Formats: sequence, structure tokens, C-alpha cells
Amino acid sequence: MMVVVSSGTAFILSSSTQSTTQLLRHRPPSLPLFPRTLSSIVKASSSSQEGRIYRGPKPSRDFVADWVSGNDGAARNLPIFVGGLSLLAIVLNRSFSGIAPVADASSSQSRADILAIALSVTNLLAGLVWLSIRPKYISPVALQGVECRRIYSGIPDYATAELLWVWECLSDVTCCKSLVIVNGRKCLLQVGIAAKSSSKDDDAMTVDCHQLSQGSLYQNVQSSGKQIYLANLSLYPGRSELPFLPSDTQSVILQPLGSTGLAILGGDTIRGFSSVDQAWITLIFEKLDATISKVESAFTSAS
Repeated sequence: MMVVVSSGTAFILSSSTQSTTQLLRHRPPSLPLFPRTLSSIVKASSSSQEGRIYRGPKPSRDFVADWVSGNDGAARNLPIFVGGLSLLAIVLNRSFSGIAPVADASSSQSRADILAIALSVTNLLAGLVWLSIRPKYISPVALQGVECRRIYSGIPDYATAELLWVWECLSDVTCCKSLVIVNGRKCLLQVGIAAKSSSKDDDAMTVDCHQLSQGSLYQNVQSSGKQIYLANLSLYPGRSELPFLPSDTQSVILQPLGSTGLAILGGDTIRGFSSVDQAWITLIFEKLDATISKVESAFTSAS
């Protein structure tokens, strides 16, 4: 700990800043040693380092929910064990209590046993239902196709960089494996896994923007102006309008771009795009729409 005095103001510096004060000995004489506002920063930092104990509210934990999530099989079998043990206890109680094995409606014990048996059977049935209904894990599919990376040559470098940035974000965060962005009659970007071309096995199929614009999917997106999510592409007949995507594409998002643009995102998982992903994708392409509109206005003014 050391004290530095400059212009009648004292500054308290910790041991970690002693090396800084050694460098200040060789400062130009015309420069002030410290600004006036630095004293409050140094004092605040030194006082905050004295105690780093967090005194705010701490999040509560639900231990029951944590145990159930970590022991799914045991939680599903628990009603069966409880129901079976209850039936066994009823039989043992009936056997060793000296009560006649025949149920008698006038006996309070018989009525209690009937209610206990009904509750035990209910537990058994609930356990069987829990075992029969299990969440199905949907695994990603390895899409069959070829790697593709096509960028329209007429756009500037900053627009190209933003298009590639969008692709990197989508491929890293979501299940998106194919991305096609068209604007009017131009395909600005085709990247990711694409369907194989019929003429060349090692080449990706090109996007026919004219044929795409004539399809019902394109027209529905443009007329509504909203995102369309095809969670299970195999159930929709409109998949034939997207021949440039791999044939085993599981899900597709159609995102409008302006008045004539469209972004097509192909995923490798059924219902792989969550509601958060859909909202986030909408925001990203609103940003991209502004860039594409700027490029189009520059082309219009140049022509």
C-alpha cells in the first residue's frame, strides 16, 4: 500500500498498482499525474476489493424436480412399487389381523380395505401409463448431398461478409445445415449441404429463382410477410418446390426478406428449430434485409 499526492489530492494505491507509479516517474512534465476523477475510481476499487461477498438474493433450487430429471426411470416406476407394496400390506394386514377373509359390508375394516385396494390399483395403472408414455428423442439426420458455397458476384464485400456471418451464426447455434437466400431473380447465397446436380455428381444443384417464385411456398410467404415453419418437411407436399435442398431435409424455415426476397433454412432435425430460434432468426434477417436494401438502392442509382 502506498500514497501518491498530486495537486493537494491524495490517492491510495494498492500493491498491484506500484508498478504503474514507477512508470509515472518518467512522465513528461507537461502532463498531469492523474485526472481529478481517478481518485473516486481508485477508492471505489480498493473498497470493493476488501470484501467480495455477494449479498443479493440467491436462486432457489427445487430438489424434487432435480431428482426426477436425473432419475427418470426410477420416477416412472415409483407408482408401480407403491401400488404393489400397498396391495401386499393389505393382504398381510387381512391375514394376521384375525378378520374373516370374506369382505363384509358391515365391517369398517372391510370398507377401509376396499378403498385401499382401489388406491393401490390406481397407483399401478398410473405407473403403467407413465412407462408407456415416454418422450421420443429425435436424433439429427446426416443429410445426403454435397457441400456448396455460392455467392452472387455482383454484391459488395461488406454485404458478402454479412451473408457469411449470418450463415456462421445459424450453423453454429441452430440445426441449420443448408441456407439459400434469393432476392428477386438473383440467388445471393447458397451455402451448406445441397442436393446433387443431375448432370454432375460432384456439383450442387443450382437454385432456379424463376421456378421458385412461381411456387406456392414463395407466394404464401410473400403474401403473408411472415415466417413459415415446416417442422416436418416430409408431411408437406410443397417440398417438391425445394429440389435444391437435400432429399432428406427434416425441417425448413421460410423467412421473407423485403418484398421480393426469401431465405430458406434447411435443418437436419424434425422440429429442430425452437420458438426462440425462430424469433432470433427473424431478428437476424431483419438486419440482413436492411443491408440488402442498401445494396439494391446502390445498384439502382448506379444504373
